[in-house]
Amino acid sequence: MKLHDFFRSGTSHRLRIALNLKGIGYEQIAVDLRQEAHLRPEFKAINPQQLVPALDIGDAILTQTPAIIEWLEEQFPDPALLPPGRLDRAHVRALAAVVGCDIHPVNNRRILEALRHRFAADDAAINAWCGTWIAAGFDAYEALREAHGAGGRFSFGDAPTLADAYLVPQIESARRFKVDLGRWPMLARIETHCLELDAFEKAAPAAQPDAA
Repeated sequence: MKLHDFFRSGTSHRLRIALNLKGIGYEQIAVDLRQEAHLRPEFKAINPQQLVPALDIGDAILTQTPAIIEWLEEQFPDPALLPPGRLDRAHVRALAAVVGCDIHPVNNRRILEALRHRFAADDAAINAWCGTWIAAGFDAYEALREAHGAGGRFSFGDAPTLADAYLVPQIESARRFKVDLGRWPMLARIETHCLELDAFEKAAPAAQPDAA
């Protein structure tokens, strides 16, 4: 498999975690968003949406991390990133969606670039914007995890799931936008347990070859 990604991209980060948790090897092909590489014709030919990541599986190119990770779960079911019970799977998917649907989309690069160039937002305004939606999402995540997380060390129980693959990159992003994470001790504990695993440590932005 060939993974077209960018070290600091939250969506790329979550896919790296999922691939690592499943023990799937992949070749990384850096798409440098800082150099607008995603806007070049050669990458548009790979992903018409011009977003990372894109996963080349040989006979197809997969885009959009929710779809890619669901495909991985079906194609490589062990170890599972979703619990066995239908209701439990719904709870885990809901936690992932708090990040993937409600926090990340309004804080991703193209939104922030529009705020900078069309509305003259400076760094302080960008951080305040991102912090607003991160805080609302993390408040909800902690409440949902408390209600439905089945205890344990991770977002759901004692094994990492889809939810953790979404959560950890969003915590990384929150630090970049100078969000005070002291407000969410439960999430901090979950992150600590995740980062004890090689799958998460090796997926971290700083560990990627294009991070230099």
